[in-house]
Amino acid sequence: MPKVSEEYYEKKRREIIDAAYRVCIRKPVSAVEMKDIIAETGYSHGAIYRYYDNMDEILHDLVVTVNSENSIKERLDAIIQNADTEKWEQTIYRIFEMLAKQMREVGTDVLKLSIYSDVLAMSDPERTERIVQKLGKDEQSPLLYLVQSMNVFLKKTVKEYKLKPKRKTDEIIQFIIASYHGISNGYVLSECFRADHVKGKYKPELMFSCLADSVIAILKGE
Repeated sequence: MPKVSEEYYEKKRREIIDAAYRVCIRKPVSAVEMKDIIAETGYSHGAIYRYYDNMDEILHDLVVTVNSENSIKERLDAIIQNADTEKWEQTIYRIFEMLAKQMREVGTDVLKLSIYSDVLAMSDPERTERIVQKLGKDEQSPLLYLVQSMNVFLKKTVKEYKLKPKRKTDEIIQFIIASYHGISNGYVLSECFRADHVKGKYKPELMFSCLADSVIAILKGE
């Protein structure tokens, strides 16, 4: 049998990942099985297993693909690098404005996939940990990069401006994470739920602006 090219091999793997993405935004990640991927691709059972040994390998590559295509690294780094020329409050507003814009750009399908992945983490933490442990440093989620960067920035800001925040930096970071998830969930629900009183009513820009106000107030000790 002739040896396939690396380009052909990667093309097929990408087709499988794209199929997994379509399946995983229709049903919880924890419920997706290899047979779902087989049905979505139209490939034979043997063809799928030629490229992936199991569902977890597919989920790993799906996570890597989604994270890399929705990275905030360049945008966030640019904002923080310009922080010395701005008031620290303005930098925080710019960070959260960027997150609101990013949320609009990635769309509800990617956000829905993230929510379904959280369900997997809750229902099967050991399986989730096995998948996450295989991720390289540059393959981590945008939220994790946000947490790492914000942790450094907030500690530096508190020290340089001699602030007396009402909460420890770690607690502020946890508040940001919880708020981010809440904003994401609310946005997805408002865009996907067809009721007139809900659809389109939830504005990420407004919610992230409120979050920025809260973080600034906490850092000022208000």
